Amino acid sequence: MVKSFSLLISMLLMLSMGSQTLAQDNFDILIRNGRIIDGTGTPWYEADVGINGDRIVRIAKMPNARADRVIDASGLVVAPGFIDPHTHALRGIFDVPNAESALLQGVTTLTEGNDGSSPFPVDEHYREIEELGISPNWSIFVGQGTIRSIVVGAEDRDPTASEMERMKSMVAEAMEQGALGISTGLFYVPGSFTSTEEVIELSKVAAGYGGIYISHMREEAYQLLDSVQETIRIGEEADIPVQMTHHKAIGVENWGSSVESLRMVDEARARGVDITIDQYPYTASQTGITALIPQWAQEGGNDEMLARINSPETRSTIKNEVVAKILYDRGGGDPKNVFISRNSWDPSMAGKNLAELTIEAGMEPTPENAAEVVFDIVRGGGATAVYHAIGPQDVDLIMQHPATAIGSDGPVGIFGEGAPHPRQYGTFARVLGYYVRERGIITLEEAVKKMSSQTARRLGIHDRGLLTNGYFADIAVFNADEIIDKATFEDPHQYAVGMKYVLVNGDLVVENGQHTGRRPGRILYGPGYAGN
Repeated sequence: MVKSFSLLISMLLMLSMGSQTLAQDNFDILIRNGRIIDGTGTPWYEADVGINGDRIVRIAKMPNARADRVIDASGLVVAPGFIDPHTHALRGIFDVPNAESALLQGVTTLTEGNDGSSPFPVDEHYREIEELGISPNWSIFVGQGTIRSIVVGAEDRDPTASEMERMKSMVAEAMEQGALGISTGLFYVPGSFTSTEEVIELSKVAAGYGGIYISHMREEAYQLLDSVQETIRIGEEADIPVQMTHHKAIGVENWGSSVESLRMVDEARARGVDITIDQYPYTASQTGITALIPQWAQEGGNDEMLARINSPETRSTIKNEVVAKILYDRGGGDPKNVFISRNSWDPSMAGKNLAELTIEAGMEPTPENAAEVVFDIVRGGGATAVYHAIGPQDVDLIMQHPATAIGSDGPVGIFGEGAPHPRQYGTFARVLGYYVRERGIITLEEAVKKMSSQTARRLGIHDRGLLTNGYFADIAVFNADEIIDKATFEDPHQYAVGMKYVLVNGDLVVENGQHTGRRPGRILYGPGYAGN
């Protein structure tokens, strides 16, 4: 009797285990035979990935598993979807909600609101994105420059006590509405008029909600190290995690400065300052042509800037500073290094450099004459420019640093529009193809970590950035022998190649290297989100 009962129990247990195994091995999507690089930085291994709904439910060898959709990843890398910590994707996302330029690189999450400029209020912006429906996930920082513009304007002065309190309340409001943290653009007006102490006080508010501080520093050329020290101080005194964003050394005379800047980061981290870095893998930057205009001349807005340019009393001083920036800063020593990438009022300028435009104006292409062309561009309505002035060895050193993540600093590509920086089409593929495969600057496992889990942790994004059970199924499947950026400065409108499949929240948005048209992206709320 006892034996019969025991046998019955054993049979029931076996049936139960069999049914559980059968349930566990039935999936909506099964990615078979992939080389798993899970985002932790550890060596790859071969396994299958089972997905149900929007989550990864099992990673193992599952030869008997069944699924509604099976993806054969033999010979391919299966990695977490990449997270871009620094974009200007607001430029383009409403025109191209599929965001092919990002998805075809394996980027599944975009973050906006960088360099101190952001939508505000945050909740209204998030509603607009949800109503639009986009392919990648989306989140934003609140911009200190935006808040200061609303409260103080473009004036070079300290805020009053009441203005400071209002700015603090706006930061708190943004954090409660789901911002990831606070960003600054201390190189740009009005951020350039902000004292370190003011930034610290506003950052303390974001820190109280668990947010981070991400900064385009005051200078990335001759005052680079002073700016690094200021960034460290802000993190230390505000007690907030810091991201030193798009770190680089601009201007030939400053090349090699990253040796010292990285030493400063290491020393700060050793004493407990939570400071990290991100970078894009190019030797050229992109920003407005007003980057060549001294900040003091931009006080009060565009009309006052133009008045100073046109004034005999201030024009020559401004011109001398523009010439200095061409020679020793973003100009890289020659007007030919500054290319117009976008000009809404004269599209024919796109792709031409300042030397060419100076010759077209009937002048010799000297820095002094190029400064006159800059004034003409500003008078016409401004333009965006690409500046070839970043040290290549600094790019390598910064990438190899363990605290460095990867970010594009680019918008969503509107195919065929202007002559943009190729980073919007190629950043992540370039790291994987050129810096990993061709040059061996970092390993493939390191690169994936820098593009996924490292950024997820820094931004406080949970359940993403790793391939592990229970995490959201944001996944990139690519051929490590083929992936490469195709976009160049001469021909930027080219999508990356080698990315075979991309899933966002368990939904297939890239299949066989082509966007499927699906838009499953979600808002990823920051740590202070108070809900509805």
